[in-house]
Amino acid sequence: MSQEKPNTYTAEFRASAVKLANESDKPISQVAQDLGINVNTLHTWIGKYSRPKDSNKAVRSDEHLYDELKRLKKEVARLTEERDLLKKAAAYFAKEQK
Repeated sequence: MSQEKPNTYTAEFRASAVKLANESDKPISQVAQDLGINVNTLHTWIGKYSRPKDSNKAVRSDEHLYDELKRLKKEVARLTEERDLLKKAAAYFAKEQK
């Protein structure tokens, strides 16, 4: 009969499996086979427990987004005023030509 495998693995086992898969020169499928786990399980663990590679990438904070929103609202108000002024000027000069 086949041996039953545990349905749950310890956090240490998962962490060491992910570390081994990331640092090993072997393909992930080979690492999974060596550890006796399903390759899809190992891929899931890698996605969950690996640190993002772009950790140096700056993350935009909410404060930065609020500042940008405030700036854009001011710009929209300014452009709306300019548009309205140009509409009035166009109407004025259209009346003069008649």
